[in-house]
Amino acid sequence: MSFAQRLKSLIGEESISGFARRVDISEALLRKYLKGSEPSLNKANQIAMKANCSLEWLATGCGYLYRQAEVVDRMALNSAYEHVSGHKADEATSEKMVKIVSGYQYLRTHKKADGYLDISGMASFLSLAQKDEPEKNNS
Repeated sequence: MSFAQRLKSLIGEESISGFARRVDISEALLRKYLKGSEPSLNKANQIAMKANCSLEWLATGCGYLYRQAEVVDRMALNSAYEHVSGHKADEATSEKMVKIVSGYQYLRTHKKADGYLDISGMASFLSLAQKDEPEKNNS
């Protein structure tokens, strides 16, 4: 798979102009890459960072498509919850808090200079992250 094919896959159903805005490059430059031109490492990294994509995958096709979210320290999160609420979080509440923090991290790292928040991108990211979670032990 070529860089252009991986880029097209990353864009998916999003419009070329919308994706160009999201990754902060010109539409003309994006179209040039889609026609087979190779970006500089700096531009490839910019695209990867803004699209929450692994640079390794974008550049080579190896590794994971999406970058991993920052690891949520559940012990710290649950301790903060207990301090603020005055009681311990049950399992369902703890899971919701992890999703909230992960969603926040996605939105924070993808926020545009004009304040635009990519809610649909966050929703996709959270659904992919949920699919990648290992099965929980019932012991």
